[in-house]
Amino acid sequence: MSFIKNFAAGAGIISARMQTKIFWTNFFKIAIPFFIVVTLFSLFLNNWRDIFARDFIAVSETNFSDGKWKSFWGVKLIVSLMYAFYTANKKMK
Repeated sequence: MSFIKNFAAGAGIISARMQTKIFWTNFFKIAIPFFIVVTLFSLFLNNWRDIFARDFIAVSETNFSDGKWKSFWGVKLIVSLMYAFYTANKKMK
């Protein structure tokens, strides 16, 4: 019973925070730069030879052709949103 009460109380606190403008401001201040950094880091980590050789066609084929763009952008978007939500919620304490 205690777990359910604590969970409901925590959900109420998070819900109240989500209804404020400052939460969403903090959320986007964190999410957008983190998304850009994760994307650049991923591109450089996986394709640094092609990038420094200026072979952007190989980079495109490796990451974006044949529907690969969905997993490339999807993973980074979900990770960025989860991290931003966690950090913005933690910052509001």
